[in-house]
Amino acid sequence: MLKKRQKVIVAMSGGVDSSVAALLLKRQGYDVIGIYMKNWSDPTGLTHCPWEEDMRDAQAVCQKLNITFYAISLEKEYKKAVFDYMMAEYKAGRTPNPDIMCNKKIKFDLFLKKAKTFSADFMATGHYVRKSKTSAKGGSASDGKNNQFKLLKAKDKNKDQSYFLYVLTQKQLAHCLFPIGNYSKPQVRQIAKSAGLANWQKKDSQGLCFIGQVDFRKFLAKWIKTKPGKIITIDGQVIGQHRGIAFYTVGQKAGIGGRGPYYVTKINSQRNVVYVTNKKNDPALFGRELITKEINWIAGHPPKLPAKIQAKIRYRTPDASAIIKIAGRSDLQIRQVKIIFTRPQRAITPGQSVVFYQDEEMLGGGVINL
Repeated sequence: MLKKRQKVIVAMSGGVDSSVAALLLKRQGYDVIGIYMKNWSDPTGLTHCPWEEDMRDAQAVCQKLNITFYAISLEKEYKKAVFDYMMAEYKAGRTPNPDIMCNKKIKFDLFLKKAKTFSADFMATGHYVRKSKTSAKGGSASDGKNNQFKLLKAKDKNKDQSYFLYVLTQKQLAHCLFPIGNYSKPQVRQIAKSAGLANWQKKDSQGLCFIGQVDFRKFLAKWIKTKPGKIITIDGQVIGQHRGIAFYTVGQKAGIGGRGPYYVTKINSQRNVVYVTNKKNDPALFGRELITKEINWIAGHPPKLPAKIQAKIRYRTPDASAIIKIAGRSDLQIRQVKIIFTRPQRAITPGQSVVFYQDEEMLGGGVINL
């Protein structure tokens, strides 16, 4: 009797990465279904709202690959879980990462549940990351019991997206595939070109996750009421008035009243004050320590702490050597950890995520909460 083919749902964005993910899975013998998620169609404040074009590109790829295509709408869920969260964080003077929240609440939660309604064994995305399987205590890699999954940096370090996936759990990873993690971006484009995929040269998506390109200040202004307040230098001089703390982030370069440049060192939401310096590398812009909350460990539990790690405070910042240790417990659970960097880091920003690594392995991460 022939073994039943395993079914996989691919999150099709219309871009080359998810297209090649679907292509590779089909070549590997999976029963592949492509699904495009429409999560945002409101053009308010956007310079370009790409969802219709992206959906057509995704459908064209599925047609070329001779796989079934569906489009689903998760707009209501996206607005509540991602957009409203993002706006609340900006109003509080924090700088959120909507891409990470989108992965947590939409792609690897709601979409994964949707995949199960298709009786799919797996869901797949075009993320540049690698998944490996090891055995936990009490099991072996061969018996399939107590298997744990690790997330490793992608082969293409310039495209590695493990930073955005620290929110994943073992239960989710058991049903996730990342087919392009062992390929470089040029290799992915070449695979798409050789297969005759029309989007092989399509530029990488820009802007907010599922929203598109924005003039960010104008975009925020459409959704957040301005509340002017003082702009104060770190030595206490009032030099101007801001339009609202939501429009500033730590480290940001800002011209004030035709003067400057100035750089944001801190935002005080209680006092509605933005603090600045006119020195790009002012010590006030740097810090060696931070506290995290909302921690997730890929293994489901932390390593033995304290531990030496590498940490990233933003997607595009280099890994930095650090010590991680417990900062707070509740009911025997670690609720907060402290990161102490070997060298000061510029613009540690509340609301952003810090992600922990040991060499190639991504251990987890949390939200920066100074």
